[in-house]
Amino acid sequence: MTYRGKVRPGGAPDVRDLANLSITKMSVGDMDNNAYLLRCQRTDEQVMIDAANEPNRLLSLIGADGLARVVTTHRHADHWQGLAAVVEATGAETVAGADDAPEIPVPITRPVLHGDTVAVGDCELEVIHLVGHTPGSIALLYDDPSGTPHLFTGDSLFPGGVGKTWSAADFKTLLDEVTTKLFDRLPDETWFYPGHGDDSTLGEQRPHLDEWRARGW
Repeated sequence: MTYRGKVRPGGAPDVRDLANLSITKMSVGDMDNNAYLLRCQRTDEQVMIDAANEPNRLLSLIGADGLARVVTTHRHADHWQGLAAVVEATGAETVAGADDAPEIPVPITRPVLHGDTVAVGDCELEVIHLVGHTPGSIALLYDDPSGTPHLFTGDSLFPGGVGKTWSAADFKTLLDEVTTKLFDRLPDETWFYPGHGDDSTLGEQRPHLDEWRARGW
């Protein structure tokens, strides 16, 4: 079946198989948080992005092959409600942006900085630090050598705008960060996977950057 990226709380996950990486998206919790399970097609190593909620469902998704690490995109509680239980059950390494790691009440064994990489077996995710939604928010880029880039944006970028901010200065910072580190660097066909709701591409959102800046959110 064709991947659509449309998942709903309590519903079935959606799976996208790339040449070297499999991406499974599932919605968990009352806030429709997206959790992503990435699997290297060659080694079967698995990495989760945002163990947000409903750890029993997440552990069922992980299955018997185990979990190497969990990356938490930022400090907000709706993105780590299932983290402690998933880590306890799997022994997974915990990864988060260095500026948010102290605010996550599960020990972060590997704080990461802009430009660091996170392995998924033979595949590699690049850490992109995006300030504004929180001080230590990160996105994760899989620059598929066999296809288009794939980008996991947490709550920093959604279809229709950047993530929530709490001041005009934070909004400007986040929009500037998203513009320079994502839109100015990556091609239109880059598919992005947000922390809530449906996916999109940078090309679909690029024409609206000036509109977002003018409206101020």
